[in-house]
Amino acid sequence: MPTVEVKDRPAARRGPARIPALALSAVRSREVRTGLERLDVVHYALTVPLPRTSLPTVVTLHDVQHRDLPEFFGPGRRSFRRIAYDRGARTAAAVVVTSDFVRDRAVRLLGLEPGRVHVVPHGIDHAVFRPAEDEREPFLLYPARPWPHKNHARLLQAFASLRETRPRLRLVLTGGGLERLEPLPEGVTSLGSVSTERLVSLYRRAACLVFPSLYEGFGLPPLEAMACGCPVAATNAGAVPEVCGDAAVYFDPLDPDAIAGAVLEADERGPQLRELGLARAAGFTWEACAERHDAVYAEAAATRS
Repeated sequence: MPTVEVKDRPAARRGPARIPALALSAVRSREVRTGLERLDVVHYALTVPLPRTSLPTVVTLHDVQHRDLPEFFGPGRRSFRRIAYDRGARTAAAVVVTSDFVRDRAVRLLGLEPGRVHVVPHGIDHAVFRPAEDEREPFLLYPARPWPHKNHARLLQAFASLRETRPRLRLVLTGGGLERLEPLPEGVTSLGSVSTERLVSLYRRAACLVFPSLYEGFGLPPLEAMACGCPVAATNAGAVPEVCGDAAVYFDPLDPDAIAGAVLEADERGPQLRELGLARAAGFTWEACAERHDAVYAEAAATRS
């Protein structure tokens, strides 16, 4: 699709100051101003409602973690989200969320009218994330940046317990910023950011995806893993059980022993979880996602006076 890129101003990339900086950049862009004149609806897929417009707007609210777990955010980032995310959702003609979990939390914490909040789950590119005949190897996979809610510390505790009886087991971590976790325990490997092709290869070869997150508005990695035929042991928090259904083994992410036990169960149930996961993942497509968005846009456009 035709694209106009508006870059952040270097002096204001964090906190509340970022909002007027982004607005100024958008206002100065003639291409943006001209483009807005030809539209019926504006969709802010990354939540922040900039550039401003008098047209009906749709805002995607990926989560309300800043409300549910404020201790994981600094004062500046909390303020930014409360100003940009919360106000954007409250003033939008329609709000898109990725799960019933986010819908319920947004309605409760932000006071949104339930009728304006639409659940549109993410999809999977099944041409990319698909099973193969790779042999499973004795390693666990966790693709996640080391943000506080990703819960790496308890995963490492659980892994140390597993290694006591399975000394050949390894844990592979992917994602940017993992150097913050160093030094890593024996048996743990950090690959940093990896390409989609390499991630798919890891999903196809891992004994199990372990996903101990404390909070997720959706939880795409478990779904990607299932689409590749990888057994999944996952948190029982946030939207993950809603996404994975009966195709994963769940655990309390605050309990390292529970994490370890779920990994062992997922490994034992590998063939069964593979089939359940493939069937579950097949129901999530980008085509369905697009169709649901189209319906939301039509509803939002109808509010134009």
